[in-house]
Amino acid sequence: MNRIIECVPNFSEGRRPEVVDAIAAAIQSAGNVYLLDRQMDADHNRAVITFAGPPEAVADAAFRGVEAAAAHIDLTKHQGAHPRIGAADVVPFVPIRGVSLDECVAIARTVGQKIFQQLKIPVYLYEAAATRPDRIPLENIRRGQFEGLRDEIEIKPERKPDFGGPHIHPTAGATAVGARKLLIAYNINLATPDLDIARQIARRIRSSGGGLPHLKAIGLLLKERNQAQVSMNLTDYEHTSMRLVFDTVRIEAERRGTGIAGSEIVGLIPRNALDPAAESDLRLENFRSTMILENRLAEVGAIIGSQYG
Repeated sequence: MNRIIECVPNFSEGRRPEVVDAIAAAIQSAGNVYLLDRQMDADHNRAVITFAGPPEAVADAAFRGVEAAAAHIDLTKHQGAHPRIGAADVVPFVPIRGVSLDECVAIARTVGQKIFQQLKIPVYLYEAAATRPDRIPLENIRRGQFEGLRDEIEIKPERKPDFGGPHIHPTAGATAVGARKLLIAYNINLATPDLDIARQIARRIRSSGGGLPHLKAIGLLLKERNQAQVSMNLTDYEHTSMRLVFDTVRIEAERRGTGIAGSEIVGLIPRNALDPAAESDLRLENFRSTMILENRLAEVGAIIGSQYG
């Protein structure tokens, strides 16, 4: 059986295609890894690149992507709607076939140590790779963003990274490296520019506020579109589905005198997370069949191994 893992790093650049080109080229230069998806968002000022391959190749590619991001992105000049602590903000490893989550944890820790040793970027381990309970949720690590972490890391012992000392990289910040199961990054755009409404809905529906289980949510403002957005991660889509999330947000929006303008998937999505009527019912924007993980893996299956699924 072929051993395949996925990596879905998020980079703090969504406005300069040439920078994302350079990062993608660095990832692919590792060899034996295959780019599955690439998305940029100017309002979030963030790019998400999805690639897959054998564990050793993916680990090398991830490091090269972080290295390229550090060379091209200066967080002191970065502004965007999405929270961030690093040029390479988050680097998760996901088991796909023939690899356990524990093996991805070992890969995350090895790559995290290499990032600090060779690039001098401090690293926080999160999700399954976390070394302490309070760092399992990514949002705890990201608290205060780049600017807050830059100040707190030097004076608060609890902010010390897993790899590195009490200083962040002056321009590349810090990086969160982890291992996790498949998740869905899902955004719902509201028919209003009222950021407070988006934040109210996010607080209401996320699991940490007593809302839907396995759901993380924040409210953001998309300035270019003049829309408020509820930006979410579904960490267990089999328990909390996209349809349930959409319907819950719709009800909460209607209670506040507005509605849903549309929704979007960021990155790839497992086939069993999307029912046949979802594209129209969920008002998905720019959805393509190539955004289904199994479809993309099948396209490169002849290269990275036998057909997936």
